[in-house]
Amino acid sequence: MKFGRVRGAGLGFRRELIPALKAGVPAAIEFFELAPENWAGMGGRSARELRFFTERHPFVCHGLSLSLGGPGPLDEALLRRIRSFMAEHGIELYTEHLSWCADDGHLYDLLPIPCTGDAVRWTAERIRRTQDILGRRIAIENASYYLTPPGGEMSEAEFVAAVVTEADCLLHLDVNNVHVNSVNHRYDPLAYLDSLPLERVCYIHVAGHYVEPDGLLVDTHGAAVIDPVWSLLDAAYARCGAVPTCLERDFNIPGLEELVREVETIAAIRRPHVPASEKDAAA
Repeated sequence: MKFGRVRGAGLGFRRELIPALKAGVPAAIEFFELAPENWAGMGGRSARELRFFTERHPFVCHGLSLSLGGPGPLDEALLRRIRSFMAEHGIELYTEHLSWCADDGHLYDLLPIPCTGDAVRWTAERIRRTQDILGRRIAIENASYYLTPPGGEMSEAEFVAAVVTEADCLLHLDVNNVHVNSVNHRYDPLAYLDSLPLERVCYIHVAGHYVEPDGLLVDTHGAAVIDPVWSLLDAAYARCGAVPTCLERDFNIPGLEELVREVETIAAIRRPHVPASEKDAAA
């Protein structure tokens, strides 16, 4: 699965980084990711700055607020804005979280969906409608969660697999979320990977997290990636291939040089798994 020029290792696009990036985008950064809710419909200087980069570099859209598993109506007006935004900037890949975040108002958190057959069918139907409006297959990201909703009829991995199969969508694999959930809920992260439909993986996230005093891991995107997550990334590549991979950093944002070193680590782990055809295209 290919999405235009998106390949290799990328970085989340943050306004704080724009001055440094305008001075020159390091070669290690092969694409950027943004949240379309934060940019669609924006004018003035912000719109001009974004256009400067989208004309020169590939981008991916990663949604934050669609609430695919939520009880409220699907926000089709938002989807139409995103469709126009993606067309305007030549963006081909859209991903969203397998979670819910709105119920008669935005809850400002990504909440877990009960792992039931009814929830599979409800969420898959909303994903199919999303794909119809956007005019493309989307990728759904496995989310972090801290409390297990009651009434579950299957495991988290079985639920993810059932939703993406029922919806016939793609899978966005977040390996930090796999690590966080595996520690918090005491399961084997490699067995989790092996339970997913990895042939559908088209995109990967890596990020850092925070450790609470009681040992709970919180997916903050506010710290450096740790070694177990890097190892899990390598294991993911061994299973699903060297798909494009983005570094998320949303809080405690360091200088560009430090972020680039982590992007270079993605590239180094990915390199042994890159097929010859991609190496030839990059040569």
